[in-house]
Order: sequence, then structure tokens, then C-alpha cells
Amino acid sequence: MRLPSLILIAAIALTGCLKDSITHRYTFYRPLYRTTAEVRANIKSNPVQPIHVPGKLFYKDGFVYLNELDKGVHIIDISIPAAPRKVAFVDIPGCVDIAVRGNILYADLYIDLVALDISNPAQVKVAKIIDGVFPHRYYGGFTADTSKVIIDWERVDTIVKDSDGNGAWGLKAEDMRVFAATTNSGGGQVTNGIGGSMARFALASDRLYTVSYNDLKAFNVNNPADPFFVSQTNIASWRLETIFPFKSNLFIGASDGMYICDISEKDKPRQVGKFTHARVCDPVVANDNYAYVTLRDGTKCQGFINQLDVVDIKNLFAPSLVKSYPLTNPHGLAIDGNLLLICDGRDGLRVMDATHPNNVTQLGWLKGLETYDVIALGGTALAVATDVLYLVDYNNPAVPAVLSKISIANSGM
Repeated sequence: MRLPSLILIAAIALTGCLKDSITHRYTFYRPLYRTTAEVRANIKSNPVQPIHVPGKLFYKDGFVYLNELDKGVHIIDISIPAAPRKVAFVDIPGCVDIAVRGNILYADLYIDLVALDISNPAQVKVAKIIDGVFPHRYYGGFTADTSKVIIDWERVDTIVKDSDGNGAWGLKAEDMRVFAATTNSGGGQVTNGIGGSMARFALASDRLYTVSYNDLKAFNVNNPADPFFVSQTNIASWRLETIFPFKSNLFIGASDGMYICDISEKDKPRQVGKFTHARVCDPVVANDNYAYVTLRDGTKCQGFINQLDVVDIKNLFAPSLVKSYPLTNPHGLAIDGNLLLICDGRDGLRVMDATHPNNVTQLGWLKGLETYDVIALGGTALAVATDVLYLVDYNNPAVPAVLSKISIANSGM
């Protein structure tokens, strides 16, 4: 019979066709560049933009400065809390951290520090740029040409035949940021603003302190428009996450604990204490006697704990745990007298009574929002969520209420 022979021939032919048609489908993000000169010329007040990926926030004199992750800063007028209004958007590629002293806003521009004159928020202009002070933020591997700056990422979907077994290795490293593959057959007194607890920039008196990985940098900002680098202190941790100033100390949240640095000598921060915890990310706030630390899972710190730790810091050289309180997925927090405001991730904003640190209790709970960070302003809170920037009235702590909001990914309210 000829049937088996025909089947064999067909099978061989099919195998050859399958071998030729096997493909790899790749999705990658290609960097879009502008020259450094073009980028710096565009660091100014531009038309308002939708808020897509909100990051850190800072408050100063009736204005909120909200970071758009890696893109820039939204300037929002909240002088009338019930009617917040976007004023401008400042393009700052690579920006993830901000702080405001006097009429100057400080921001990171990838590896550089930029100082912006915000005297008129509608006409922001560059006051000074300090090159190369954040080398850890260098996007090495993408370009060695410092005359260019990555301003955005363009998604590219492509199909590549795998005839030589090399798969995607023909793509250059500089063409990829996120990579996934599947295989198939087819004037006056200068004052400082207020930052959130997730910040890596902090102002104390006339110094700007910044943290990254394992170093603490100090910048002299006595003349706000003319900052300059003064010192670097290495901290015995491999990942510093947040920084909170209180009086003559800095409380630094790291993946392995909370570090306390004495800044009595402004330009010579000195580590005086450490509270060790499991490997998790931990923003921190503090008062004279206690520090409050939130620990959460689901982060690059690879921890598995979700709780609030209350730490006795009356002896800065030997901080000790008072008590831990379970939470859902806590992120940023703020302190206002005996009140704690805690962003508990998908479980909203909690208002806690911390009068007795060994018996912290919940007074109020604002549900229905997934919160990231919060600033307390004496009865009014600024809370960043995944979908909205909220202004919250907590004058009655038992019944926190939304005063107003600005929607994410919407140029209006």
C-alpha cells in the first residue's frame, strides 16, 4: 500500500514547514531621546498634563508639587481645598524625587540635581543644575552619550524567526528597557515645605539631604537658588529607601531596618542608632519619643510582613520595639500630634490614635481608595492614590471625609 509512504512524506514535509515557521514574539521598549540641551531648555512651566503615574509629593504655601514618575512635576494650587486647580507641568525626564525650600524646587534629572525658580508657578525656570551628583541613577547600558537624555519609552512589538537558534540576542541592549518574550507557531525668611514619608529628599534647616542605596548626601541650600554638594556619608545598608527629618536627626528607612543619623553638625551626618527588622521596605515618621515604621510585602525588598512598628527612640543609641500592629499593605504615613495617618494600600486611609504607643487604636477609616503616600496639614491631608490625588478633612478623626480630588489620567477634576 502506498498510504504509509504518503503519510511519511507528509510528516517530513510538515516538520520542515514547522521548523521554518517557528517564531519568537517580543515586546520591548525603545528609548526616545532628546539632546541634553533640548531637555534643559524645556524645563519650565508647560501646559497642564494628565496625571498618569503619580509618585512623591511636596507641599509649600498652598501648592502641591506632585511627581509624575520619570516625567516631571505637576504644580497644583490647593489654596481653596474644595477646588484644587492644576497650574502647570514641568518636564523633568528621570525625575522621581522633589523638595521645596523658599521659592526653589529641587528635583533629580536622572544623575543631575536641578534647582528651579518657582516664584511664579506659571513661569518656572531653571536656577541651577549640578551635574552627575546621583551616579547610581545613570541609565547605563542604554547610551554612553551624555549629550542625550531619555525622555520616554516607545513600545515595540515584533516577531523574529528563530532559524539560527539565537532568538532575541540580535537586539541591542540599548533597545530594551522592559523585555518579555513568548514562543509560538505563529524672598523674606526662607522656609521649607513638607514632604511625604516616601521621600528620598529631605530638608532640614538650610541643608538638603538625599539617600540612595547606601549613601547619604548633603547639599548646602543656605542660598536656595545656589545649592552645592558638601558631603557624602556611607550607611551600613545596601538599600536606603526613605528619609524623614525631625529636629537634629534624620530617620532613614532601609530594607533591613531604620537608621538614625545625628545632623547637629550639618555637613557631617553621624549614624547613632539602628532598629533592625525583617527585610522589607519601610517609610518612617517620628516625634520626640517614638518612631513609627510601616513594613509591607510585595516590593523589591522581598519581605512578607504587613504591619506598623512603634519604636522607642528616647535613647537614640538603642532604639527598641514597643509593639507591632498588623495591617493590610501599609505604604506612606504621616504624624499630626497624637494622630497617625496611614496609607494602607488597597484598604484606604486609616486615622489612628497613637496617644499610647503600646495601644494604638483606629479612630477613622476612609475606604474605597488605594493609597500610596500622605501629608498631614493640621486637619487637612494630601493623599496620593492610584487613581486620584485626594484632599481629606480629618478634623473629626473618627469620620475622615474627602474634600476634593484630582483624577489620575484626566487633565481636569
